[in-house]
Amino acid sequence: MIYLTLKYVHLISMVVLFGVGLGTAWYKWMGDRTGDVNHIAIINRHVVLADWLFTTPAVIIQPVSGVMLMNILNIPLNTNWLLISLALYVLAGACWIPVVCLQYKMRNLSAETAANHQALPEQYWYYARIWFWLGVPAFTAMLLIVFLMLFKPYFS
Repeated sequence: MIYLTLKYVHLISMVVLFGVGLGTAWYKWMGDRTGDVNHIAIINRHVVLADWLFTTPAVIIQPVSGVMLMNILNIPLNTNWLLISLALYVLAGACWIPVVCLQYKMRNLSAETAANHQALPEQYWYYARIWFWLGVPAFTAMLLIVFLMLFKPYFS
C-alpha cells in the first residue's frame, strides 16, 4: 500500500509540475501577445501565485517521492535512466530558477505600468524573450523525464 500511495503521489506531482508549468507558460505567453497592459499585469500576478501554490511543492515532491520509490523497488540510484532523469531535472531547475525571478520582475513592471496607464517598457519584452527561451530547454527536459519515467525498464 505504501508503494502504490507513493507512486500515486509521484505521478500526481509530475502531472502538476508538467501541467501547471505548461499551462501557465501558455497563458502568460498568449496574454503577453494581447498587448493589453492591464490583462498582462493580472496574468503575471496569477502566474507567480501558481508557481508558489502548485509548481514549487511539485518540484520538492518529485525527487523525494522518486527516491523513496527507488528504495522500495531496490533500484540503485546510479541506474542509467535515473541518472539521466536527474541530470535533466537539474537542467530544468537551472532554467526554472531564473524564470521565476523574471516572472517577479515582469509582474512588478506590468503592475506598475498598468497603474500608471503606460505602455510596457522594452525591459519587459526583453525579460519576456529570455523567459520564453529558458522555457524551451526546461520543457524539453520535462518531456524527456516523463518519457524516462514511463519506459525505464528499457534503459536499465
